Amino acid sequence: MSSIALGFVILTSLLVIGSAELSSCDGQASVPPRGWNSYDAFSWIISEEQFLQNAEVVSKKLLAHGYKYVVVDYLWYRRKVEGAYSNSLGFDVIDTWGRPLPDPQRWPSSRGGKGFKHVADAVHKMGLKFGIHVMRGISTQAVNANTPILDVITGGQYNDSERHWQAKDIGLKERACPWMSQGFMAVDTDKGAGRAFLRSLYHQYAEWGVDFVKHDCVFGDDLDTSEILIVSEALQRISRPIVYSLSPGTHVTPAMAAKISNRVNMYRITSDDWDAWEHIKTHFNISRHVRDFAFSHLIGAEGLKGKSWPDMDMLPFGQLTDVGSNEGPHRKCNLTIDEQRTQVTLWSMFKSPLMFGGDLTQIDQTTLGLITNPTLLEINSYSGNNMEYPFVHAKSPHCENVQMTRPVVPVDGNKDVNNGLQLTSCSNDRARGFILEAYNGDMDHICWKKGVAGESSSRFCLYKRQPLLTEEEQIAYERRYSGKFHLVTAASDDLCLDSSVDRRNSMEKSAFMKFSSCRYSANQLWDYVDGKLVDSYYGLCATKHTLDDTKYEGEVRSWIATGRKGEIYLSFFNLFSCKMIISTTMKELAKVLPKDYIREGSCYCSEIWTNQQLGTIRKELSMEVAAHGCAAFVLKCH
Repeated sequence: MSSIALGFVILTSLLVIGSAELSSCDGQASVPPRGWNSYDAFSWIISEEQFLQNAEVVSKKLLAHGYKYVVVDYLWYRRKVEGAYSNSLGFDVIDTWGRPLPDPQRWPSSRGGKGFKHVADAVHKMGLKFGIHVMRGISTQAVNANTPILDVITGGQYNDSERHWQAKDIGLKERACPWMSQGFMAVDTDKGAGRAFLRSLYHQYAEWGVDFVKHDCVFGDDLDTSEILIVSEALQRISRPIVYSLSPGTHVTPAMAAKISNRVNMYRITSDDWDAWEHIKTHFNISRHVRDFAFSHLIGAEGLKGKSWPDMDMLPFGQLTDVGSNEGPHRKCNLTIDEQRTQVTLWSMFKSPLMFGGDLTQIDQTTLGLITNPTLLEINSYSGNNMEYPFVHAKSPHCENVQMTRPVVPVDGNKDVNNGLQLTSCSNDRARGFILEAYNGDMDHICWKKGVAGESSSRFCLYKRQPLLTEEEQIAYERRYSGKFHLVTAASDDLCLDSSVDRRNSMEKSAFMKFSSCRYSANQLWDYVDGKLVDSYYGLCATKHTLDDTKYEGEVRSWIATGRKGEIYLSFFNLFSCKMIISTTMKELAKVLPKDYIREGSCYCSEIWTNQQLGTIRKELSMEVAAHGCAAFVLKCH
């Protein structure tokens, strides 16, 4: 568990600055957005009929609880035919200008170039807001077809310097999305044509009546700040309000978020979350960054035409599909009811947007009650000072030999791999440990020699080699990556060090780099700068990891927040696989709250999930919490 002293300083400081989070605000995303997203239940194959059926349930059962966005997730433009899957090539529907259009077989109202206009109108008549998922940059299919670029100002092909611009002029093949490498690539935003293409996309979305955009493969490990800023500027100029969300969020830091938070409304801080307990546990470590987000005034901070919110991903409850599946909802959520309560309580205490992922046409009353609990929704929308609480104690009469700490892999580490190469910030001291040694012409050695502050580490060497490129690739290389090189393990090896890691589809994905077939890709182009190996895709540096980096953290967690009427919200989380008795004292609560919160040294307490009225608490608040479960308290101390 984190230092008590640190927790005390953080909590007391936040109680001073947190009042800003409680103030009302007009504009977009004034509270964390809520809604439904099709991905967890339908993967990419959802149809118009299925989408509108789910939207109708949102309108009838969830709108009154603040759920108003219905979002069709990725690949709505992909034809559902034999051979098509999440990373297939050649099955997408695009218009003359290389922009995606809904698959007319799945979305029949889109025929005749109508796009999503009919679907958006139908959603709006239900009192809801319509959202879509979009990918970074431009599709490989559009680049291969070399479609012209639309200038939305003139209504014709983009012309600059007496030249008509086309898709091949702006697509950056070496910057393909790592987890959809055949689908999409970045565009050259240094060129006016690249910016014009992005503007044309969002101009079309606004014409369709879109209210929410989930922009994928541009944040976290896939960060493309330039595209984010250009899209944000385009949305700022469009009169239609469109909530702007970024995804995915693996390895997002407060420093990264601070650069874009005022230009967006939501930004993921995790990779994709699924219905596995290990995923939920991982969120407890990720969400500890909330201390830094809060210190940086990022929770509910100024955003695009409103506010912005860190996002912990969807709630995968109810009837679901599987990752990357070509099948719709066919199985029940794997989480127990206690694990689901833990997840929705953590999301609410964190003030994360709440996006339900299950098939709503099959939702049961238990699941409906989980996501519409009025107290949790009050916390999610209007609480302040949301923060991990350090003063909790635990004991277990139910299981023997329970250790109160466990080894936890660092955010950028993996306990199962020893001495692996991974990416880290170039400002990290651990990035500086490589030396360049002459070996044989252009096949110089680059070797890892030492770790932090001269600590010894086993020698590890790679060979530096000039990329072997086609004539077309050589021209692009000289323009953007001149001097960068490939790294191989042997002089004759055709496998190159590759920084791309598919971190999107699982919280479990290793952060370690791999060797893959050498090609022209920014993920395989490296630079040597002042003892560091700098990757050309992410702008991060390589470092060598050892098992000595493993650290320990506790298995019992707690969060605290304050309410609009002076309430104190306190939650206990049991991450153990057996029941635990978790407690704190009133004196410890008083350490992190202003004096006027606990005037008489006691509070009246109730618990949300059991509906227990625990009465007046004067000394200690204690409750037995189920394995992987939680307790959520409301304390009134005035």
